[in-house]
Amino acid sequence: MSRNTNLHKAKEAKNDEFYTQLSDIEKELNHYKDHFKGKVVYCNCDDCFESNFFKYFALNFKHLGLKKLITTCYSPSPVAHKEVNLFNFDEPTEEEVSKAYKIEIEEKDIPTTDGWTLQNVEELTRKHATLLKGDGDFRSEECIALLKESDIVITNPPFSLFREYVAQLVEYGKKFLIIGSMNAITYKEIFPLIKDNKLWLGYNYVKEFINPNGDVKKFGNILWYTNLDIKKRHEDLIIFKNYNEKDYPKYDNYDAINVDKVSDIPCDYDGIMGVPITFLDKFNPSQFKIVGLDRYTAPKECLVGGRVAINGTPCYARILIKKIV
Repeated sequence: MSRNTNLHKAKEAKNDEFYTQLSDIEKELNHYKDHFKGKVVYCNCDDCFESNFFKYFALNFKHLGLKKLITTCYSPSPVAHKEVNLFNFDEPTEEEVSKAYKIEIEEKDIPTTDGWTLQNVEELTRKHATLLKGDGDFRSEECIALLKESDIVITNPPFSLFREYVAQLVEYGKKFLIIGSMNAITYKEIFPLIKDNKLWLGYNYVKEFINPNGDVKKFGNILWYTNLDIKKRHEDLIIFKNYNEKDYPKYDNYDAINVDKVSDIPCDYDGIMGVPITFLDKFNPSQFKIVGLDRYTAPKECLVGGRVAINGTPCYARILIKKIV
């Protein structure tokens, strides 16, 4: 069974509770350190008591020079249900263990001590957790107000709401670093943002997540999306192969040549080329221009199964590009 079957099942069932491991967060965030000084970071899809995003930024608050860290989650918190005495309430009410919570911390809340540990962060969480009025949905007025206050949003949003989630970030002009499926590249709401250089891929894939029950779930096509400038975005893809008609056939239904592998992009062809979507992992907007995606760019009446085709056989999804000369 394909690893991606897990993703499809989760999407169908709207089972979006997948916790990102701290090691994966550290691996990606190591490339973004210069973006955080004096900024308000908002993690708006994160269980306050389980989120490794919160733990990462709390542990590195002073190192990154943050101004403020805000975390909210959709109710109810599984941890709150399991440990009703977690929040120093004498007699927790049903509302107190079933509502959504938020945490806001500033530099003054971080003790000036050496050996700042995860245990310290857990104590900080219990001290600063407060009830939200609503359910913590990122679309609620309460959470939108916190979004407006923030500079950078970093989280693992619900797979089933990825389109709507990104649309909100764009609407409010926020910088972000979020996790999503590679399939999102081809969404009609997402691809135009990629084409217009308003969204691009981060550095790493995320192979495993943790369910609230502790089970490990494996996926094959989950990665980071961002609009924060990163070094890899300015690195040229090394291309050295020469164009020939045999190895680079033209499509039946669109005036472009087919390139099966990113490493095979010819260095001496100036026309439109169809490349796999994995090209975006190497995309430098100073080296190439994205013309479009086959299903949205080629005339619909010419496509075969919604795709460009060679000898009547449709290809996999192709991003249409040109070299900048």
